[in-house]
Amino acid sequence: MGKLTELLNLAQARTREIGLAYCGALTPTEAYEVWQLAPGAKLVDVRTRAEWDWVGRIPGAIEIEWITYPGNQTNNDFLAQLKRQVDCEALVLFICRSGVRSQKAAQLAIEAGYTECYNVLEGFEGDIDASGQRGKIGGWRKAGLPWKS
Repeated sequence: MGKLTELLNLAQARTREIGLAYCGALTPTEAYEVWQLAPGAKLVDVRTRAEWDWVGRIPGAIEIEWITYPGNQTNNDFLAQLKRQVDCEALVLFICRSGVRSQKAAQLAIEAGYTECYNVLEGFEGDIDASGQRGKIGGWRKAGLPWKS
């Protein structure tokens, strides 16, 4: 079994355990490996413009806000923007700050006919630590994966 198949099987097993409808859940490191190994795979960053500008961007990721900034409103054009930029048969990895918005995006995409949607657990910044801060426990940045400020 190849590395890509192994990672996708692991991700799919996680979602079955939790009972989620999208294809799978990957750690940031696993997601990066899948992104590199799967031809045509897309990483969709659903954080806000403010988060991209002030916290950091992932080179090569497609940026589509789930919540608009400013205004803090649900992006009613999310699905239309996704359809313009990502083929519905592509393997799609969704990431946000912590994995919550990206889970919702993966679910919506599956409901809209996308066939291979995965959520990136821990997101870009990871979980909140004891002092209420993000960035020290898990996440894309903490894993040392590519990003730029």
